[in-house]
Amino acid sequence: ILRRKRKKKRRVFLWLFFFFFIMSMKLLNDSKIKITDKEFIDFLIQNTFTEKDPIITKVVKKVEERTNPIKVLKNNYQSFVSNSKEQEVIEKTTSPMIYLYNSHPTEEYLSSTYAEFSINPTVMMNDYILEDVFNRNGFSTIVEERSVKDILKENRWKYYESYKASRILLEQSIEQYPTLNYFIDIHRDSLEKEKTTVTIDEKSYAKILFIVGLENEQYLKNLQLTEKIHQKIIEKYPSLSKGILKKGGEGVNGVYNQDFSPNTILVEIGGYQNNTTEVLNSALAFAECFMEVINEETI
Repeated sequence: ILRRKRKKKRRVFLWLFFFFFIMSMKLLNDSKIKITDKEFIDFLIQNTFTEKDPIITKVVKKVEERTNPIKVLKNNYQSFVSNSKEQEVIEKTTSPMIYLYNSHPTEEYLSSTYAEFSINPTVMMNDYILEDVFNRNGFSTIVEERSVKDILKENRWKYYESYKASRILLEQSIEQYPTLNYFIDIHRDSLEKEKTTVTIDEKSYAKILFIVGLENEQYLKNLQLTEKIHQKIIEKYPSLSKGILKKGGEGVNGVYNQDFSPNTILVEIGGYQNNTTEVLNSALAFAECFMEVINEETI
């Protein structure tokens, strides 16, 4: 009889536990708490990680370490930084060299299970990761934070005209910062995860794909730089780059603003089913190879 009562109590306890757990998760997901890509990445890569930080204290209390994606991403990022040259982060400058932007800034990656922040990471997370790495290594960089979506709306343009909108930002940026020399437009693929993911040395990466438009008369110059970066990635991270897709003809843009500068690059990092850890790993790999190519070009 005692055994039966104990079993019954356990069942009731388990039922109540799962009921309140599910309800708690629902309330968290239904909450209005949101965080932007920049705030998210700033949190990942800031220099002052400390247990006294109120945000981190909140994270540690609410989420078990083994399921905390923030911890995983932070550790991956910090291990990269510790292996790179020890340099101070360059502050905002009036003479930037690299310009990071997104013609399709709303392209999302796999939603995080980190319910407290209801994170829906977009391709813009790559911008802030690359900005931090480049600046740490002496390549002054800025991220475009003005809205392509707003420009489309103001001009009553359709989504497929996004490159017209980002062109406006490119022209305004070069006018404001004449020292800009490299322009990187970051996207993500629309293929399933099995086609956008690769494992290298037991670490999962979001595959990288480069696109070069053939409707630009000077496209060979864009292709030359892109090939150098692609080859560098293949040397260091076999199978990470899917190659260079050359696009032209009817039904495609064919230019992708690459006529703006021979150093304009369009790169897709991962796909819609890749998670933030996979994207971070690939962004760091891209940054490493891109910096090596730039160094070689300036020798």
